[in-house]
Amino acid sequence: MSRQTADRAYDIVLFGATGFVGTLTAEYLAARAPQGLRWAVAGRSAGKLERLRERLAGTSAPAVLQADVSDPESLRELAGHARVLATTVGPYLEYGEELVAACADAGTDYLDLSGETEFVDLMYVRHDARARETGARLVHACGFDSVPHDLGAYFTVRQLPEGVPLTVDGYVRAQGMISGGTFASALGQMARGPRLLAAARDRGRHEPRLLGRRAQAPLGAPRFAKEVGAWALPLPTIDAQVVRRSARALERYGPDFRYRHYAAVETLPFALGGVAAVGALIAAAQVPPARRWLSGRISPGQGPSAEKRAKSWFSVRFVGEGGGRRVFTEVTGGDPGYGETAKIFAESALSLALDDLPRTSGQVTTVEAMGDALIDRLRAAGIDFRVAALR
Repeated sequence: MSRQTADRAYDIVLFGATGFVGTLTAEYLAARAPQGLRWAVAGRSAGKLERLRERLAGTSAPAVLQADVSDPESLRELAGHARVLATTVGPYLEYGEELVAACADAGTDYLDLSGETEFVDLMYVRHDARARETGARLVHACGFDSVPHDLGAYFTVRQLPEGVPLTVDGYVRAQGMISGGTFASALGQMARGPRLLAAARDRGRHEPRLLGRRAQAPLGAPRFAKEVGAWALPLPTIDAQVVRRSARALERYGPDFRYRHYAAVETLPFALGGVAAVGALIAAAQVPPARRWLSGRISPGQGPSAEKRAKSWFSVRFVGEGGGRRVFTEVTGGDPGYGETAKIFAESALSLALDDLPRTSGQVTTVEAMGDALIDRLRAAGIDFRVAALR
C-alpha cells in the first residue's frame, strides 16, 4: 500500500457495477471479500446502485458512489476515494480515457477488462509517464482477455531453465458466449485498422529499447499442431502482445523469448469455416449500418443465464521449449465470457488491494503487477494451472 493512497476511504471501487459483468463482479466481491474490506459500487444511476446494494445486503454490502463518464470531475473525485478502481464501462476507446487519466493523476491503481489494443496503446503513450510519477499501476485486460494467457505463459516459463532462449505456444479452446461489451469492442477495432496500426507505431516510438534481450510475439501461420492434436489458427488478439510485454519486463523469460497465440480447432472443415466467418465479420465491420446491426445482436449489459454459463468452459494449453526441455501446461476454468471474467477481475482487484506485490507503476501487465500472487488466488478460486507433462 502506498503512502499516497493509505488514507483513502475505499480499498476497491467497482465502476459500472450495474452492468452484466459488473453485477457478477459485485456479487463475487460480496461473497468472497475478506472481513474489513472497504469497498464501493459506482456508476451513473444511484437508483440502480441502491437496488444492487440491497440485493447484496447480508453478505458484505458495499457503499454506493455516483459518477458519470461524461463528467470528468466526478471521475476525478471517484479516483480520489479509492486505492484500486476497477471499471467495466466500455467500449473503453469511447468511455475509458478520462478515468485512466484521473487514476494516473491521483496515484490510484486502475483495472479494466479492455481487449482493445488501440485503447491500451493510446493509454500507454498518454498516461504511463504520469502514472509512474504518482505510483499508479494501470492494468488493462484483466478478464479472459488476457489473464489466463499472460499468467499461463508465465507459469510455463517457470517450468523451463533460466538464462536460455525460450519459446511458448498457447492454444485456446472454449465453449461459451462472447460478452456484448467484448463483441462491440471487437467490431470497433475491426473498423479502425489504420488507426489501430498508427497507435501501435506510436507506442513503439515511446517504449524504451530492450537491450541485450529480445521478446517477440509473431502472428504465426495456420497449421496442424501435432503437439495438441488440433488445427492451430493464429489469433490476432491483444493476448499475445500482453505476453510479449510481460516478457520484456521480466528477465525470467530469458534472453530470447517468442510467444505465438492460436485457436485450437479439431477438424479442418471447422477451421476453414471459422476463417471464413471471421473474414465476413471483418468485411461487415467496415460498413457502418452492418456494424450497428451486428452490435445489436449482443448488446453490452446483456448476457446468458446462469444455467448456460454453468455449461461453458475454457482451456488454454501451452507448449514451452528451451534449454533441452519441453513442457506442456494447461489453464482451465468455467464460463470465459462472464463468470470467470468476473472472478478474474475481482481477484485482480483484491490482489492489488491486499497482497504483498512487487513495486511497479505505470502501465503494467498482470504478470508484472501481480504474478504469483494472482496465480495463487485464481487457483484457490477454482481456475486450474497445471503441468501436464515435462520432458
